[in-house]
Amino acid sequence: MKVIIIDYGLSNLLSVKRAVEYCGFDAEISYDPEVIGNAECLILPGVGAFSKGMEQLKSLGLDTLIREHVDAGKPFLGICLGMQMMFSSSEEGGIHAGLDIIPGTVEKIPDITTDGEPLRVPHVSWQKVSFDRYPDHPLFSGIESGSEFYFVHSYEGKPSDTKMLLASCVYGGRDVTAIVSNAKGNAIGCQFHPEKSGHAGLALLKNFLTRNTA
Repeated sequence: MKVIIIDYGLSNLLSVKRAVEYCGFDAEISYDPEVIGNAECLILPGVGAFSKGMEQLKSLGLDTLIREHVDAGKPFLGICLGMQMMFSSSEEGGIHAGLDIIPGTVEKIPDITTDGEPLRVPHVSWQKVSFDRYPDHPLFSGIESGSEFYFVHSYEGKPSDTKMLLASCVYGGRDVTAIVSNAKGNAIGCQFHPEKSGHAGLALLKNFLTRNTA
């Protein structure tokens, strides 16, 4: 089965395509609504501003297709900005509506630690991600809780229902959302970049693909 990687002009698509192929799956980059509308598995990568990302998706007519894909129970993976756009709304540069796959908001990471010290934002670093909330989730098969993944972001998604929070990391003394899932479990969002996170990132991506497309 082919994995369709959505091209809306705001992501490094080739690195994601290579990662999917490394995991043993065919991948195609596309902005064609017909291809995306008929896809069995979608990946939405992304970097940049939330409002611009949503504007691009809407201009291509892809926001509705993504919602229909997820509502049909098909596998979907959002990466970085792609994960943030899964939420209902974002506070970045004003209030902007998202895809509403994950009820909740996207909020700025505080620029001060819990101890009152200055904190660098954007958050750009390797961070240990805890799987302790759902240690037996198939997404984490063969990956040790506390493995490090590569993050680059200034905002984080906060799901209204904490059951949708699969994993988190700690930054500035606070828990920061790392992985979310919708209620059905077919739509997963990663704040980090699995395609840039070495062995652990590729293992997580392969678990997602194997679970959903085998």
